[in-house]
Amino acid sequence: MKKLQKLYLYLILLFLYAPIIILIIYSFNESKYRVWTNFSFKWYIELFQDTQIMSALYNTLFVAVVASILSTIIGTIAAIGINSMKKWQRSTIMNVTMLPVLNPDIVTGIALMLLFYIAKLPTGIVTLVLSHMAFCIPYVILSVLPKLKQADNRTYEAALDLGATPALATWKVTIPEIMPGVITGLLMAFTLSIDDFIISYFTTGPGVDNLSILIYNAAKKGVSPSINALSALMFAVIMILLIIINVRTHKATKKA
Repeated sequence: MKKLQKLYLYLILLFLYAPIIILIIYSFNESKYRVWTNFSFKWYIELFQDTQIMSALYNTLFVAVVASILSTIIGTIAAIGINSMKKWQRSTIMNVTMLPVLNPDIVTGIALMLLFYIAKLPTGIVTLVLSHMAFCIPYVILSVLPKLKQADNRTYEAALDLGATPALATWKVTIPEIMPGVITGLLMAFTLSIDDFIISYFTTGPGVDNLSILIYNAAKKGVSPSINALSALMFAVIMILLIIINVRTHKATKKA
């Protein structure tokens, strides 16, 4: 029975990762057709010489960095506030907070698009950052709250007794205690921002593309091997970030 379970697991993993492995292999193919010729870094070189792709890469990284940092700051402050609430208030706020996580991305994307239209806010890099913050903040809150529950509240109260203001006690005592959760939330927000397509598609403006939108538009004309190289690099970056998140989470859980 265990052998069948392992075989089933391996088949699922093969089904999920075989297309990605094939994509990575063909990113090193010298020919632009789907026939293997010679091993080459040709498409990686052309990738970094393509101004359109480099512009989309810059937009993606800029939005991901800004949105993840702002989301982490806002989400951490929100988590501290939620943690200090009464049980019924905390449950109510958490249910509202979970809506962007549970909602389909297309619903969130259309809702944000309508919001920006009603607010008469021109779509572009600013709306991209705001929309990415909207769906990243709940994940930061979910990463920070468990650390707040594990933190020793007596240390915070001792700092208040010694004359520290609530803000100073939070900065000097609470934040260092929950820092692993904050960093995990930051990495998760960054990863989600890079990976997003649907919400970005609805909230971006003309001339402002991120990598996911660029790849989607390129696929209509036929995918260039440079996109294979780009996808391979994106997969590697996301995989590294996910490994870091999982290792940090495992270490924190083991320590707790």
